[in-house]
Amino acid sequence: MSTSDRPSSSDRPSGTERPSGTERPSGTDTDGLLAEQLLRLTRRLHRIQKRHLEPVGITPAQSRLLRTVAHFGEPPRMADLAARLEVVPRAVTSLVDGLEAGDRVRRVPDPTNRRVVRIELTDAGRATLRELRSARRAAAEDILAPLTVDQREVLEGLLSALVDPGPERGC
Repeated sequence: MSTSDRPSSSDRPSGTERPSGTERPSGTDTDGLLAEQLLRLTRRLHRIQKRHLEPVGITPAQSRLLRTVAHFGEPPRMADLAARLEVVPRAVTSLVDGLEAGDRVRRVPDPTNRRVVRIELTDAGRATLRELRSARRAAAEDILAPLTVDQREVLEGLLSALVDPGPERGC
């Protein structure tokens, strides 16, 4: 294939493989560049998500905690939430305080151990979860808008490989 027949970088969809024979300049730190792009994408996603959550009146961290509470079969303990979110218990306390002030969750005593406090969703919390689903879909559409359906499927597979690396490659 002659150089004029080879697709240029502007001809190929972003995120696809480079044609053979097309190398990055020597000395380029490909992994470092990918890591930087992922960090930039994460920051962009956070900004877009935050913008979509503002009308709901909730922060991204509160959103994550609310979704986590909803995934437990029974109201979780604060320690359970901290472990699941991989944060210190004090961070959960602050998030619960904010959600409780908005009547989205409430603290309830554990029926078997009076020293334990559990966190349960309120009706307002369940309504907020429905709003969050819409806000998250809108944020996802904003960030994924430049991609075709095929590119989105490829991205989903790549991200799954990075997010769920399996037991042999886990941290």
